[in-house]
Amino acid sequence: MSRDDHPNYPSVDQSDRVLPRNLRQTGDPGIEMLVSTRVRKSPFFHKSFNEEGAWRCTVYNRIYHPRGLVDPEDGGAMAEYEALTNSVTLWDVAVERQIRVKGPDAEAMTDYLITRDATEIEPMHGRYVILCNEDGGILNDPVLLRVDEDEFWFSISDSTLMQWIQGVNVGMDFDVEVDEIDVAPMQIQGPLSEDVMVEVVGEEVSEIPYYGLMEAEINGADVLVSQTGFSGEKGFEVYVKDATKHAERVWDPVLDTVKDHGGMQIAPGHHRRIAAGILSWGQDMDHETSPFQVNLGYHVPDDKDGEYIGKEALERQKARIEDGEYPFTLKLVGLKMAGEPIRDYAPDFWLISDPETGEECGYVTSPWWSPDLETNIALGFVPAEKLEAPLDDRVYDADLDTEFRVHLPDEYAETPGEPVFATVAKVPFKESVNPSAREQAKLSAKQAAEE
Repeated sequence: MSRDDHPNYPSVDQSDRVLPRNLRQTGDPGIEMLVSTRVRKSPFFHKSFNEEGAWRCTVYNRIYHPRGLVDPEDGGAMAEYEALTNSVTLWDVAVERQIRVKGPDAEAMTDYLITRDATEIEPMHGRYVILCNEDGGILNDPVLLRVDEDEFWFSISDSTLMQWIQGVNVGMDFDVEVDEIDVAPMQIQGPLSEDVMVEVVGEEVSEIPYYGLMEAEINGADVLVSQTGFSGEKGFEVYVKDATKHAERVWDPVLDTVKDHGGMQIAPGHHRRIAAGILSWGQDMDHETSPFQVNLGYHVPDDKDGEYIGKEALERQKARIEDGEYPFTLKLVGLKMAGEPIRDYAPDFWLISDPETGEECGYVTSPWWSPDLETNIALGFVPAEKLEAPLDDRVYDADLDTEFRVHLPDEYAETPGEPVFATVAKVPFKESVNPSAREQAKLSAKQAAEE
């Protein structure tokens, strides 16, 4: 059997990766999660699993993370979607660890770590950022909180970051301390999230701008509140300080208030974040993915004077793209797909093929059913050569006629064993309550064109 014939390594071109993704279609073998002391329990573990009945989990930043609260027979993830989009929900996201960079050189070091300009972030404000390696690969895409002039918190996605930052400082001698601190966030997301937060911390929470921060107390415990979230809906995050001691005294009144407003605890809303075009590190990108492959090119500034890790590589990539030479094999796009409704997490990167040749040419990273569009939607990598130019940082403003076929499992296929048709689609599929910088730029460009 040749390498290209092996089921781990189909004919999808991954030649620009050192470590190809395992694209074998193994499905869900129904295995059991082992709970042991090698993987940490968060301060909210008892609340989520023992009291609220989370029935499954994953491991995120080496911590158990609840990913199912509503039982399948009661509607499962799609019942959670309804609560998120119609009322209000509480999420246990303590796995989003807080890596603190604190000291006289905190701003200088943070500016060196991220592609965007850290000097422009005012105290008590945050920003979505990316950190890259020297090749321009995305190492993490945290929300960066500047809690003081000399203190930044990286609220990280699912990749080790503390050791990276500590390693970067070996030989650099920035005058900082780098630690994971005892802070655990929870998210309150949904249309009624502001009503909940007003009841919990007071009217002043309504004055927080998007990515703004506010110090507060809940049930006598100190917290930091931000207007941020992973859903595309209206939402807030509550960062519980000294969480090992105070997690429950904050959790209980917040969850009680959520329930008083008709809401519930749910798993993080991946169905809604896909609709919003929000990326998930590990699924939609990793350390071998360039920002220009996943519509994050706006994070590579033209006017940042300071040096940062990956700057040379990213500027070379940007120059080639501007010259009309796209330097990557695959590009992330949105897809609308036929098939039966996908109402749960995909256990594999489902393969994408060329409808003309039948050759496997790409893979789906994040699929789900959209009740709003009444179709399956997905993010996925397809050959850049198949897409319309230009490919600079394109997120399509309208659905295209470009077609692919997606090899869904039989439970979702229209005909077992046969792929379904998919077309390249506009992203986001559903607008966010607080548009990202990329979405804002698109909206501004559209408004300018109409004037």
